Amino acid sequence: MTDKAYYVTTPIYYVNDAPHIGHAYTTTAGDVLTRWHRQRGEDVWYLTGVDEHGTKVQRAAEAGGVSPQEWVDRLVADAWLPVLGTVNAANDDFIRTTSDRHKLAVQRFWEVVRDNGYVYAAPYAGPYCVGCEEFKLVGDLVAGEGDFKGQQLCPVHGRPVEQVEEDNWFFKLSALAERLIAHYETNPDAIQPQSAYNEVMSFLRQGLMDISMSRSSVKWGIPLPWDSDQVVYVWFDALLNYITAVGYGADPGTAEAELFERTWPVDVHLVGKDILRFHAVYWPAMLMAAELPLPRKVFAHGWLLVGGEKMSKTRLTGIAPAQIIDHFGADAFRYYFLRAITFGNDGSFSWEDMSARYTSELANGLGNLASRATAMVEKYCSGAVPAPSVYTEADLRIQQQLVQAVVAADAAYLALDFSAGIAVVNGFVEAVNRYVTEQEPWKVAKDDSQIERLHTILYVLCDSLRAIAVLHHALMPRVTALMWEQIGAVVLGDIADQRVQHAATWGLLPVGAHVTKGEILFPRLEDPVEA
Repeated sequence: MTDKAYYVTTPIYYVNDAPHIGHAYTTTAGDVLTRWHRQRGEDVWYLTGVDEHGTKVQRAAEAGGVSPQEWVDRLVADAWLPVLGTVNAANDDFIRTTSDRHKLAVQRFWEVVRDNGYVYAAPYAGPYCVGCEEFKLVGDLVAGEGDFKGQQLCPVHGRPVEQVEEDNWFFKLSALAERLIAHYETNPDAIQPQSAYNEVMSFLRQGLMDISMSRSSVKWGIPLPWDSDQVVYVWFDALLNYITAVGYGADPGTAEAELFERTWPVDVHLVGKDILRFHAVYWPAMLMAAELPLPRKVFAHGWLLVGGEKMSKTRLTGIAPAQIIDHFGADAFRYYFLRAITFGNDGSFSWEDMSARYTSELANGLGNLASRATAMVEKYCSGAVPAPSVYTEADLRIQQQLVQAVVAADAAYLALDFSAGIAVVNGFVEAVNRYVTEQEPWKVAKDDSQIERLHTILYVLCDSLRAIAVLHHALMPRVTALMWEQIGAVVLGDIADQRVQHAATWGLLPVGAHVTKGEILFPRLEDPVEA
């Protein structure tokens, strides 16, 4: 068997509308996580994609006067694929639920589950939220007010649910409740953060009800292989992307089958907290019923809030990623949302806060350090990295701080604590900036007898920038690649091939490497734009 790849997924996003920064946030988190693991020398597989079936898409297409397939093809091509480039994501695959590879594998999966005795026919009657594409329990709903007074609302979308009555096929979810509880009691880290684990366990201990796994009133979906009058319920179609994209059901010996063996089980499912139940209850139950290994971790992050409300097209709080990236750049976008918000918690976005952090932490922090260091090497050493002489206590302190930063940053990133990992690297940047201020190389340069000391100071700055570039590369790939070129580190190879574990190995930057000041890494911005 081949070595297990580190397999990370985002949810597959629903394509009834264009993506907003809430979607880009999850994709960015997965991208930073997988880039970090790649730089640890690990085999990695990163999957994202789109969910294209269900009632919302069918109705949106009808309203637009086109077929559902035309509707989703246009949205995927014009909105969902481009946003990956906008945020600079390096995903390995992009799954569409309308693809043949997905549809055939979904049908194969449900045949297996039915053969294993977990599917039966029965009528369904109850509330359904089209926005969530979810059969709701009465206890999930809230009483409407104002225009919706007297109606039951979905708490996520704030809109009335629809009452559905139809003959469907059901999944025996209730039969798997005790197995799920036992699994999570044995593997408490399988759901994170702790608040998400507590929520799931509370839900499981209340007992589970069987759930409809098909729809007879919806035509836009994957037909059941044993009942062509019904389609697979959109969630029980969409959740399967995590295995259909990596070759589930492929013939033994094929490349697809080898990919499945190499990737499954998934290491981390990244999801928004509003879809936790689907991923931590329904999905593992489906896998149990099919006798497949369960995910190693489901991590539910919080919501992005604008004006105190969850980012949502329904409530007109959705902001397109390009609105921010066109102003700040992709790297600053990636930096801000993982720096300013503790992953797992809700977080509020504002243009003012992002602009303030951009200026203080990026432009005046890392950007200023790189600019000063490269300018002084150009001025005092003709653009060549100088040879260090005897290291002083101050120099050795920087080297020791770097060792500590690498260990702490690695631990934080592996724990998906992005903000802590970024803070650790920022702390080292601040330490080097203080070092420059204290050592005053511009004054040392005025004394010809201090040339060796000057060269040592400048070497400390350049090799520190080498390490910072490696540690920040997963987060800000474009800017760090520029920095890598400016300090002449390209002689060490591509920055993406540098190992984060080795970033603290002092003296890796070769003496004589060509340094150029180059373009400003974080240009000064005009006054913050209006949302």
